[in-house]
Amino acid sequence: MPRSRRGEIAVDTNVVIRLLTGDDPVQAARARTLFENEAVRLPKTVVLESEWVLRRLYGFGRGEVAAALTRLMGLPNVRCEDEAAVVAALEWATSGLDFADALRLASAASAQTFATFDLDLVERAATIATGIAVTAL
Repeated sequence: MPRSRRGEIAVDTNVVIRLLTGDDPVQAARARTLFENEAVRLPKTVVLESEWVLRRLYGFGRGEVAAALTRLMGLPNVRCEDEAAVVAALEWATSGLDFADALRLASAASAQTFATFDLDLVERAATIATGIAVTAL
């Protein structure tokens, strides 16, 4: 039975990667045991780094990454920091935004406008219904 929120254990990116890839059987088993038996806190920076590692180092496609991270966040004893923003970012990433850009946008949703020098981001965001005004400086 998972511990209470006060007893949550936050995990590092390497724990997430071992769990999702199983590339090191001993560490993957330890990660699996942790996720099965403890209340796990998933910092959104770990989700961000995990997306990059899975895509760039393990060759996962955007859809595969989103599916894997969504399944992870759906485990009954996992709580993701700023879950609504992370879920939105994963959806927007599968629609063509870079995940890091998508997470920045989703995390800034309470602001009136998101300003950037990245013209590609402005153009890509305009094609996706983010509900966030993105403007170029």
